[in-house]
Amino acid sequence: MSFPNYFADANSDFEESDYVIFGIQYDKTSSFRIGAKKAPDEIRKYSWNFETFNLRNEVDFIDIKVHDHGNLQIDNYSIDKVIEEVESYTKKLLNKKKFPIAIGGEHSLTTGILKAFEEDIAVVSFDAHLDYRNIYENEKYNHACVIRRISETIDINNIMVLGVRSAEKNEYIEAKNDGLFWISSYDIIKYGIKKYFSDFKKKINNKKIYLSLDIDVIDPCYAPGTGTPEPYGIKPLDLLEFIEYFSKDIIGFDVMEVCPTYDNGESSMIAAKFIKSVIEETWLINNQ
Repeated sequence: MSFPNYFADANSDFEESDYVIFGIQYDKTSSFRIGAKKAPDEIRKYSWNFETFNLRNEVDFIDIKVHDHGNLQIDNYSIDKVIEEVESYTKKLLNKKKFPIAIGGEHSLTTGILKAFEEDIAVVSFDAHLDYRNIYENEKYNHACVIRRISETIDINNIMVLGVRSAEKNEYIEAKNDGLFWISSYDIIKYGIKKYFSDFKKKINNKKIYLSLDIDVIDPCYAPGTGTPEPYGIKPLDLLEFIEYFSKDIIGFDVMEVCPTYDNGESSMIAAKFIKSVIEETWLINNQ
């Protein structure tokens, strides 16, 4: 069965929209499984699986002004050029007061998005890995370096990485010495993510939040289709609880590292649901 090539019910034109979805088909620095560049279109396809009405929050998605730009034209670009293009397009959205929703692609792409933000914001990255290497495989924009690159744009004191359960030893030591804040998946599983919300609030200190999701933060039993799967992950509802609690603060979102080749659509489906959840919850809190 064929479906439209845009995100389900993203029917608004660009000018009238409040939210803009765009895809970034790039995965050339992927180090284990290749295929994340296929994710934007697969996630769009699976978005058609859902009802427009969400019984959990009583929001009807068709009431929200969402535009799908399609995929950025980055064929055969180097990673440096891709980062520039992503930054440029995100700046366009921010200048037009749009809420950016990016679909990757590999996690390095988040660096370009955050270069576009000029205000003092916090960054929350849900990720199985610290991603704090300075260079990996001779590339500073490797997906394993994304948090290090972000810390060159955003004050490291304003960055949180949640759901971590993997790091190279020297990377771990450097992140610790530099004061990077993270919570392991082990602690989230043991104590529940809500236990940390008051700590997160203090850490954020009333700043707006850019939320980045590497799908590998979710346990592979729920989201097996990812580039670098890591056991002992968090549950999808952990992330949903974060989205709901911090919905008033979230000003941008991306979902990265879905690798559709390696599952039967589970990861694309849940990624699509997370996109809908971020849009619905941030719209709801601002329209009550």
